[in-house]
Amino acid sequence: MKLRLEFVSSHRKGKSKPPNGKFIGEVDLGEGATVGALKEYMKKIRGYAYCRQEWRKQPTSVVKDGLEKRGDLVKGKDEEKLSDLGVKDGDVLCFKDLGPQIGYRTVFIWEYLGPMVIFPLFYLYPAAFYSQQRGAPLRTQTLATYYWCGHYAKRILETLLVHRFSHATMPIRNLLKNCSYYWTFAALVSYFVNHPAYTPPLGGDEAYLNACLALACLFQAGNFVCHVMLTNLRKPGETGYKIPRGFLFEYITCPNYTCEILGWLMFNLATQTAWGYAFMLAGAYQMCVWAQGKHRRLKKTFGNKYPKNRYVVLPPFL
Repeated sequence: MKLRLEFVSSHRKGKSKPPNGKFIGEVDLGEGATVGALKEYMKKIRGYAYCRQEWRKQPTSVVKDGLEKRGDLVKGKDEEKLSDLGVKDGDVLCFKDLGPQIGYRTVFIWEYLGPMVIFPLFYLYPAAFYSQQRGAPLRTQTLATYYWCGHYAKRILETLLVHRFSHATMPIRNLLKNCSYYWTFAALVSYFVNHPAYTPPLGGDEAYLNACLALACLFQAGNFVCHVMLTNLRKPGETGYKIPRGFLFEYITCPNYTCEILGWLMFNLATQTAWGYAFMLAGAYQMCVWAQGKHRRLKKTFGNKYPKNRYVVLPPFL
């Protein structure tokens, strides 16, 4: 199989004609050429690791504002034949360097480990963070710390034992971005929950506190069940989309996000801090965006086969 290889060129709005990508070379990968053979060739001549390589077929037209359309992604396992992915002899393939990469699991573990370590520091060592002296911790502060740490311990265990990732790596810059988000909110929420002047809602009523955190734990259990069901939706090695069935999936497209949001709502009803609600709303917004994208994708993929009565993430509102 003979191919012409080019670098993806960057285009800006306002240009009447997009420039051509920089020519890399022409290569004959032979009959039955695979994705791995293409990546190995690029690694050999340019030094790009497999995980940094993205390949697309050259687009056939340009849009009216002069921006080049993105060609179809050439995506498959290393052993898959390029011909099975729609690549033909003589095609032009465009290469994009994805930049330094890091494993998904590595990013998730670091971003979840931070909150699990940071939050209890304010509970265990108040003298290091507050000018006021704090007496014995309130029951709300104790249970809030247990819940927070337990939540992120669950996330780490799911990352290690449950989740399967469609991509092996992500740009290394995401590590800083994700860790900044989770670690900063952990510090802010814990600072105010464990503050010496903190006053729990309803004067620390035990029945109210127990009810809120019991519901929070129930929602986290539901979240875990959803994650296990999503993992078992496809057998190892299978690709493509499937329609989730059973449990809350009969009513909601992304019930794992529903349970996550409601779990944090219960935590905040139990603790009542402005930064806690801000953390919940920021996460809920992002999860709603992801859920809407998945809902549209499943409806587009399955058409009339996809159940019409399913909410996206937050019934009855969305």
